[in-house]
Formats: sequence, structure tokens, C-alpha cells
Amino acid sequence: MSVTYRRGTPDDADAIDAVFRESFHDTFAHLYRREDLEEFFGKLTRDGWEAELTDEGFCFQVAEADGRLVGYVKLGPPELPVETPPDTIELRQLYVLKEWHGAGIARALMDWALAHAREQDIHHIQLSVYVDNHRARRFYERYGFHAVGRYDFMVGSHADEDIVLRHIVMQADE
Repeated sequence: MSVTYRRGTPDDADAIDAVFRESFHDTFAHLYRREDLEEFFGKLTRDGWEAELTDEGFCFQVAEADGRLVGYVKLGPPELPVETPPDTIELRQLYVLKEWHGAGIARALMDWALAHAREQDIHHIQLSVYVDNHRARRFYERYGFHAVGRYDFMVGSHADEDIVLRHIVMQADE
């Protein structure tokens, strides 16, 4: 089955939401009380996804297989609570459905994110990752991301310790 990639559009709001919910649940649901998950997911709305998909400050790239969205990456303005260089973009989300892990989709989406940053003359890309998400941490470290801080990621009333990672996309003199 071949995977294709394209920019996300407002018509993708429901499919992106479904990939996010399924991926987040598969990876993290065992960490939380049901009430915390319900509160967390309750904050996500179709209007919210559509607003980001139409906002020029955000950019989505999606992966599809046989017309079904199976992964995506979302870039946006930096909001993590760490000192951030002015020429930075935040990788807000990178999710791939579990049955597609190992198919190269995450790598293709990350390669696109870095290329997009270079095209926009952005010098840094940063993100947060759950401290015990070792698979994701190894993935980002292979790209040269390094720790620059920590962050409490809230799921309902539960605070997870996240590590803030940053990568130099290009030097300021390039």
C-alpha cells in the first residue's frame, strides 16, 4: 500500500482529530484516569482544528494510504515555557497510527517539517516529548534534537513531565 503526502486543509479536520485521538489513546491512555482523558479530549473540537488549519501561523502535512489519513505533523508558533530564539517554530504534534509504525511515515513527516522550516528561513524547531516516551525521544535524538528545558503537559488534572527539545535547522549565517 503506497503512502502519499500533502498539505492539510480544513476538510481534514475530522480525520486529523481521529488520528490524534486514536494515537494518543494507544500510546498514553494507560497513564490517566478516565476523567482526565475525557477532560483532555473534550477541549478538542472540530472548530479548533479548522481554525488551526486555516491559520497562516500553522502548517499541517498529512500522510494518506488508500485515501485514509494515517498520520500528520503540525507546526505552529512556539508556546513552550522555555527561552526561545526568535527564529523558532514549534513542532506541535507528530502522530502516526499504530498499525503504520515502522513504515517510514514519521521520518517522511519529520523530513518535511525540517525542509519547511528551512524554506521559511526558520533556524530552530522545538517540541516537547513525554519523558518516558523512549521511542519518540530516540527518534528526535537521531535528528539532532537536544534538551533545552522541561514542561508540565496537562491531561485533565494530571501533569506529565515533558522534555523540551530543540534542533538547529540552519545556522543564522546560512
